[in-house]
Amino acid sequence: MKCVFRNLSLVVLSFFASTTFLCRAQSPITLRLSPAQPSTRVAPDFVGLSFEMQYVLPGTNGYHFFSRKNKRLIATFKTLGVKNLRVGGNTADRPTIPTPSTADVDSLFAFAKAAGVKVIYTLRLNQGSLDAATQMANYIMRHYADRLSCFAIGNEPNVFSKEYAPYLAEWKRYAAQITAATNSPSAKFCGPSTSPGHETWARDFAIEFGNRGPLAFVSQHDYPGGDARRATNSLAARDKILSPAIDEHYEKFAAHFVPAILSNSLPYRLEEANSFYDGGAFDVSDTFASALWALDYQWWWATHGAQGINFHTGDKVAARDESKPCRYAVFWTSPGGYNIHPLGYALKMFSLGSQGSLLPTTIENPNNLNVVAYAVVGAKGEHDLTIINREHGNSARAAEVTLEPGLAAARAEAMLLTVSNNDVAAKTGVTLGGAEIQDNASWKGKWTPLAKPSANGQFLLKLPPASAVLIRITAR
Repeated sequence: MKCVFRNLSLVVLSFFASTTFLCRAQSPITLRLSPAQPSTRVAPDFVGLSFEMQYVLPGTNGYHFFSRKNKRLIATFKTLGVKNLRVGGNTADRPTIPTPSTADVDSLFAFAKAAGVKVIYTLRLNQGSLDAATQMANYIMRHYADRLSCFAIGNEPNVFSKEYAPYLAEWKRYAAQITAATNSPSAKFCGPSTSPGHETWARDFAIEFGNRGPLAFVSQHDYPGGDARRATNSLAARDKILSPAIDEHYEKFAAHFVPAILSNSLPYRLEEANSFYDGGAFDVSDTFASALWALDYQWWWATHGAQGINFHTGDKVAARDESKPCRYAVFWTSPGGYNIHPLGYALKMFSLGSQGSLLPTTIENPNNLNVVAYAVVGAKGEHDLTIINREHGNSARAAEVTLEPGLAAARAEAMLLTVSNNDVAAKTGVTLGGAEIQDNASWKGKWTPLAKPSANGQFLLKLPPASAVLIRITAR
């Protein structure tokens, strides 16, 4: 059953008297907030990107990608709300690729300052030089300690070390010499940065070091869709990342390492992540399905204690020994700057709606709609609620939402994330707040006021299939 929307930029239906919604498949849900029960704050630098270390090196034209002169890239980071930049990936540990020079690092950190981000910097471990790594770490600490998030020692060491014990011994050797050379207790590290399937190394790291060791946080990589080369059926792969079953995958994956980290009072971060590894799945990782997936993915991990996620991206990405077009990219280079892919809209929407402390939400969902919701309360008392309708395809249902914010005399405004024809296979036509993010990083999305609440303080709205809405609620 297909839903037809008119005036598509304003389709959060009950908000707007001018909008017509034609869809027979609609199901009620009730959402309740608990404004008096805020919990942990979402980390201010939660939204992150991850690039291959090769991007730190100058290009064939001699220019640096990460440079304070790259104004369009700086603007793109700021528009999307990116606050953390990780450089690493396979090329960080590839012996055939040079390690960055101090001039390359100068350009990287000048960019970081201009873009307002902190940097996770990967030091080479595979066939690397401890002395060279120590010299670079010392240089970074002396010049850019204020912009450094931490040092990662090696990328996915399970690929070349195979066994945990010898890797741990080598990691400790690097960390000890670097700490001694920098002569600074603030020289922090992260690790073990293993690939999915080896997350027990992260558990063992937390047990080994605890919160009194040299760790800024425990790092782990994740690609919940699995191997892109096996995603030969794009329809099935899109269904996979939008299915409620993906949440069960997260639960099982997190159970291998998160309890040990939290019980040792350590933070943790998904230092490299995306939908499918090996460069992303064609017609899946580059579609609107990835936007709905990534929006929920960020929220799921934020509510389970993660300090952030760095989505691996770039025009090309190192997949094993190959350099492939990056199908899971947040953006690609374009003549006008950087063309934002659907995934980028998920980062933007999360950055808008996650500035605060997490609030419990209760959902009554008698018809089992594929809908999830998350909320925070901000420093000024604003309550931001994100609702994601993952229903998609011909049988998709709209959500008839009754929202009970638990606030007296509240008013609300909304911003919708949608795509043309509610097609999760679409790669273009995505809007947030009724506007696309332009290649020059400009964005003119707008908040739209909701209709006044009912006498008992409820807001009523309808959320189309394959869409998400951010609702900001404030007391009058």
